Amino acid sequence: PQFGVDPEMYRPLPDAQLPVTPFVVGFAGRLVAGKGVQVLLEALAGLPGDWRLRLAGSGPLQSELAARAQALGVAARVTFDAQIPTHQMPRFYCNLHVLVLPSLTTPSWKEQFGRVLVEAMACGVPVVGSSSGEIPHVIGEAGLVFAEGDVGALRAHLLRLQESPTLRAELGARGRQRVLAHYTQARIAADTLAV
Repeated sequence: PQFGVDPEMYRPLPDAQLPVTPFVVGFAGRLVAGKGVQVLLEALAGLPGDWRLRLAGSGPLQSELAARAQALGVAARVTFDAQIPTHQMPRFYCNLHVLVLPSLTTPSWKEQFGRVLVEAMACGVPVVGSSSGEIPHVIGEAGLVFAEGDVGALRAHLLRLQESPTLRAELGARGRQRVLAHYTQARIAADTLAV
């Protein structure tokens, strides 16, 4: 079983008032090829309007991603945050309009769960994930899923969310409810005991 989240720690923060623009997209995790951050960067490079990308984490792909952002002419819109301590992650999530987990399946790995998804969902932040491994099952009807590696499909989802605060609010609320129903520490403990 996966570890659950503490819904009192991971929750919407009333004082985290995001401005309408720029549209802030986030990713949290290791900067490695299998996490698909390069797909996210390519999708955002073609997104119209004022947007920013915040990458929380580190890894061997960081310099390559920075170079690619430079080549695409979007380096000024991309922020590389160092690894953020666990107790500060709710603040990170609540300062995003959407969290994306664009993982790519490899011959030896696929996404086993995607803990950052349930953390963001618990904070009331809409999520978008690829079809890798367990991501679609974790998200359910509480977010948007695209075929892994499909830059155009990811961009289309981001554009919908960028243009619709109503959709963002709806998915954020659904995500929080999904976590409360399935992914809290208490719920997972009870399910494990039942087994």
